[in-house]
Amino acid sequence: MTMSKLYIVPTPIGNLEDMTFRAIRILKEVDLILAEDTRTSGKLLKHFEIGTHMYSHHMHNEHKTVENLISRLKAGENIALISDAGTPAISDPGFLLTRACIENGVEVECLPGATAFVPALVNSGLPNDKFIFEGFMPDKKGRQTRYLALAEETRTMILYVSPHKLVKTLVEFGTYFGEDRQICVSRELSKLHEENVRGTVKEVAAHFDKTAPRGEIVVVVAGKPVTKEPKKSKFSGEELHD
Repeated sequence: MTMSKLYIVPTPIGNLEDMTFRAIRILKEVDLILAEDTRTSGKLLKHFEIGTHMYSHHMHNEHKTVENLISRLKAGENIALISDAGTPAISDPGFLLTRACIENGVEVECLPGATAFVPALVNSGLPNDKFIFEGFMPDKKGRQTRYLALAEETRTMILYVSPHKLVKTLVEFGTYFGEDRQICVSRELSKLHEENVRGTVKEVAAHFDKTAPRGEIVVVVAGKPVTKEPKKSKFSGEELHD
């Protein structure tokens, strides 16, 4: 039985110059490209003169298509998975197929490339030695519970937020994190009108109250400040201070 490979291929989040030579070569060489939206990806493939056949693979059909795709991979086909923008499986379809490949002994190779949260984190100027990626918050059920947990998080937090929900989300930040918490809102990363708005929750909320947000948005939030507990002497019980 011939075994082949699933390639996870990042695509630009806005600037086509961020497409790698390797990504272009792989997309030209594989037998099939799985695309989140074939119309969106069709423009990308046309730009780079990639004629490989595409197949629609998105959050609404991925549960149904995995078994067939595993059969095709086992039969010897090489398949590439792309999303509309960025690295597949990061808040996009891809996890189910990747897991199924590993369970079935099919090799998986993820190419390095564009993803929105890394430049947003670095641009923010907030601590990035330790951080957590939250992706999109729950819409309704579980949203408050998640906020209550994140309110105690000391690491820098990264969230994806839809433009029409940004102002509401910033109000929620003020409620759960406090209006003085430092944040950075990155918008339209890598594109002509890229914007990084830094400041307190209150300051950034005021900015977007006046200027309606557009485009893809990543929000980076400072973690809860860590307060040092005074050390106690094991001999006298007195508090020691550094």
